[in-house]
Amino acid sequence: MKRWVLFLNLLCVLMNLQSGISNPIEQQEKDRVLELPGLFVNVSFAHYSGYVTVNQKSNRTLFYWFFEAVEQPSSKPIVLWLQGGPGCSSIALGQAEEIGPFHVNADGKSLYVNPYSWNQVANILFLDSPVGTGFSYTNDPSELLTNGDQRTADDSLVFLLKWFERFPQYKGRDFYITGESYAGHFIPQLAQAIVSYKWSAQERSINLKGYMVGNALTDDFNDHAGVSEFLWSTGLISDQTYKLRKIYCHHVSFLHSSDDCKKISDVVSIELGNIDIYSIYTPFCTRNVSDSDSLKTLKNIGSINEKYDPCTQQYSSIYFNLPTVQKALHVNPEAAPSKWEVCSRRSFNTWKDSATSVLNIYHKLIASGLRIWMFSGDTDTVIPVTSTRYNIDALGLPPASPWRPWYDDGQVGGWTQQYAGLNFVTVRGAGHKVPLIRPKLGLVLFKSFLSGSPMPSLSPRKSDS
Repeated sequence: MKRWVLFLNLLCVLMNLQSGISNPIEQQEKDRVLELPGLFVNVSFAHYSGYVTVNQKSNRTLFYWFFEAVEQPSSKPIVLWLQGGPGCSSIALGQAEEIGPFHVNADGKSLYVNPYSWNQVANILFLDSPVGTGFSYTNDPSELLTNGDQRTADDSLVFLLKWFERFPQYKGRDFYITGESYAGHFIPQLAQAIVSYKWSAQERSINLKGYMVGNALTDDFNDHAGVSEFLWSTGLISDQTYKLRKIYCHHVSFLHSSDDCKKISDVVSIELGNIDIYSIYTPFCTRNVSDSDSLKTLKNIGSINEKYDPCTQQYSSIYFNLPTVQKALHVNPEAAPSKWEVCSRRSFNTWKDSATSVLNIYHKLIASGLRIWMFSGDTDTVIPVTSTRYNIDALGLPPASPWRPWYDDGQVGGWTQQYAGLNFVTVRGAGHKVPLIRPKLGLVLFKSFLSGSPMPSLSPRKSDS
């Protein structure tokens, strides 16, 4: 019944949309980004940013940034990137730190072009969801305190239906969803909503072909068990803390923990020390970057030509708070937050409905024939590789290939195994945000996913004779 009500609501939304916009191409052109502050090179691809209203009554409105593929966008698929949190901005993290074409330099005021951007092989759509994330907003403040899994999926579906009306040239194009962390909930839930809506409404604009999730929150029990195993097996916590965590944390919500589990988590933090829990073998950010820092001191520290910089999130905080940047991205000044944040703690702290598991959705979507990949950076403690392996084991899928290493430029990039209906890939030396720590390997992974091909094997050596 609930889905039928949603179906009727969506039909009403689309009827309102058709009556309110006579020329969607006109709105599309209004969203075109003509110039970005701090970008001093010309790019060959078009990009667009703006708003899509998903609820007329409260003016609940989501912000997007869309990048056409570098070459031949008319022949490339569309990929939606969703960030986790819940409440973290896809614009700030997915675009500006990970897979997007424009990354922020350490001065917080200039950009460089990411050579490993995923728009080299696909059209990439970034969405700030749920409402209250990034530049997404509502006229009803109570909605900022009532976000949850269900409304996020419903709003994202409405967004896509309306976005394809604005960009009709992409209707029916092969469509994929990808992202990381709490998007491990968002992505399969949205995929399920799309599949259900397509079946009930015979809708054809969203041609969903599959999805890929990284270091993804999937099942509370398995995720907790994997965290405990990883922390202990890598020597980060004591035997006693490991045993207590198994007792007090494995049966509680991953998002809304118990008091006992929180106490153990405090002990874990003390035993870990000052390390980056998202990437345990890379440096921890110790610099407090602000917009008053001099260009001379921070010049190009964030450049792709330099070694990994753990402070990139701080650079985005400066850049997307600049009035000139917000104007270039068509941010409504009346709806813009007084201080833009990479992640909204309000969403995290007030999150309403969080599924204890999405494994049941996996079973349904595997049966529907979607291409489904799970990947995992193997140096993350938040949702580690062990959690993902426990989740895959719980699905009970028969293996379709042996466990094996995959390669890039003759070096092991990670390990992989195919199952009936699902492909699993680890990325060696990568943390929670795989494309940030290992951008080249992340692009190799993405290309294989899009093509539906196995991860690369080691090429046979040529004979010396």
